[in-house]
Amino acid sequence: MDLPKLPIGRWVETVEGWLESNAGPLFKGIKTLIGSTVNGLSDAFNAVPALLMIVLFTVLAYWIGRTRIALFTLLGLYLVYNLGYWEHTMETLALVLTASVISVVIGVPLGIGCARSNGLQKIVTPVLDFMQTMPAFVYLLPAVAFFSLGVVPGVIASVIFGIPPTIRLTNLGIRQVPGDLVEAADAFGSTPMQKLFKLQLPIAAPTIMAGVNQTIMLSLSMVVIASMIGAQGVGADVYRAVTQAKTGVGFEAGLAVVVLAIILDRITQNLITNKRKGK
Repeated sequence: MDLPKLPIGRWVETVEGWLESNAGPLFKGIKTLIGSTVNGLSDAFNAVPALLMIVLFTVLAYWIGRTRIALFTLLGLYLVYNLGYWEHTMETLALVLTASVISVVIGVPLGIGCARSNGLQKIVTPVLDFMQTMPAFVYLLPAVAFFSLGVVPGVIASVIFGIPPTIRLTNLGIRQVPGDLVEAADAFGSTPMQKLFKLQLPIAAPTIMAGVNQTIMLSLSMVVIASMIGAQGVGADVYRAVTQAKTGVGFEAGLAVVVLAIILDRITQNLITNKRKGK
């Protein structure tokens, strides 16, 4: 005897319909905020002459990292400019930065809460497992339903896909703070906020930054998928090249994504190293 099929799909669609009917103003506000942020960053990046931006990024890479990273930034970004993908690369950078900032703003406090409460951690952990294992394309369906086509559902999908490392490693970093230091802080009468901001977060900062690094990389990996629902940037060039079977164009656009990914990765990795050295 076959068991009846659970109507999970119908339940999900019912919840989706209820949210569309009752939370429309909230979704509209989120769409306006995120869309304005991405477009504002993109316009700001593209308002500055490309060669000047390349110099600024190179100086930033040298200040945070090393000479080799600065040299790669200079040559890599000039290659992107030479190939004609500068404007789209800046659009992609705006999308990634917006998604990463949202992930950090939500993920770090949630990670702190998990570190302080085992009960909250037990609730959040399976949710994070679900978010990391669910195919990314599934995120696009409710994102498009709530926010229509464009860059906003791409940012939302990137946040869902990229936020788990920030939450997990913030939780891990705070839990790894030596117990004797926490006891000493309690003995000196530190308040919970003083203990958090003056002891736990500074010690956990390298671990938290490692989570932020992973969040940025995961957000960047979503740019091509986001282009399928209208998000602009280099991902759209890659997607068009795939649909038109233009291998060369796809390789050039993919190269721009690789350059951006390496620069962001190396800069954040050096931030982690500097934190560990106490710089």
